[in-house]
Amino acid sequence: MLLAHPLSIAVMAHLHHPIASPYPGGLEMHTALLTEELTARGHAVTLFAKAGSRVPATVAPVLDAGFTFTRHPDGPARDAQTHLLDGAQRVTLDLINEGDFDVVINNSLSPLPHANPPRQPMLTILHTPPLPRVTDVFDADGYSPTPRHKIVSVSAANALQWKSHLQNISVVHNGIRLEEWRTAGGVRRRPNTAVWSGRITPEKGLHVAIEAAALAGMRIRFAGPISDRDYFDKTIAPLLSASVQHVGHLDHGQLASFLSSGAVFISSPLWAEPFGLSTVEAMACGTPVAALPCGAMTEVIDDRAGVVAQGFAATDLALAVEQARQLDGNSVRASAARFAAEVMITSYENHLRALVSQDLLADIEMLAS
Repeated sequence: MLLAHPLSIAVMAHLHHPIASPYPGGLEMHTALLTEELTARGHAVTLFAKAGSRVPATVAPVLDAGFTFTRHPDGPARDAQTHLLDGAQRVTLDLINEGDFDVVINNSLSPLPHANPPRQPMLTILHTPPLPRVTDVFDADGYSPTPRHKIVSVSAANALQWKSHLQNISVVHNGIRLEEWRTAGGVRRRPNTAVWSGRITPEKGLHVAIEAAALAGMRIRFAGPISDRDYFDKTIAPLLSASVQHVGHLDHGQLASFLSSGAVFISSPLWAEPFGLSTVEAMACGTPVAALPCGAMTEVIDDRAGVVAQGFAATDLALAVEQARQLDGNSVRASAARFAAEVMITSYENHLRALVSQDLLADIEMLAS
């Protein structure tokens, strides 16, 4: 039987960016939403994160706000950055071990909570395809997750990526507050304009989306942080024109209106996309989706919501764009209801309570023996 009282929960964020809007990516948004919703349900939540994080819960800053994360640094710079991030995660684990927490949520992407797990039961959420430093821990001789450590993935497609390293992975799909996106329903749609949002990096495939929109005879407007400046300057900037526009890095309120303005949303991952929050956000706005067939796209997008391309070329994506833009917005919104935040939070809450109850029973049995 699961315990019903409020829990004291430690949440380990990854430390590349503060957990604050406008979010640099889906992981930051997920961490904020998880923290906020668990707090709203009466749990005492402490977020261990980079300074500058803003959530309606206790925030324990473990890394200075002045730290700037660099993508793919070389040699000594990479080692120095890794050393700094690992040091902050060790501080996090020490503080958690010293605290009076019932359970830990690990959203850190770090190998350290696996190599040196906290004394409390822990729920790890897999947000990415396999990370070498993490799989090195899982693949080490003698490693085996204890019953006090539960691992879930944000999609079945992503769980499959980890199966050669871990056997017991549950799935909890990401969720969003549907009402925050439906409020933009009155925004006028631009009938011949596609929209795109996300981190502007090579693996997100913005250049393919731009080409596909052109092939489909549509303009494209895109939103998101320039997370890879070299990619933007060399690949995206030369494509900018009256028909290809960057509207900047938008907060959630602005993003809802932006996504509602498109005749179609283009999702163009060139990697094994673990979930695709921006895709679901567009669906919640009633904007049909055209997507490349990577990662969880076929899991997230059903026939009511959009069209997944048959191939990986811009021509394949352009055909999906032409087909998706004909779909009914109400049906698209109905499909998005599968990913309500309430469903996600209830699933996580059940996993957390099961871990705590199991841990309590183990303590009782130990005392009785």
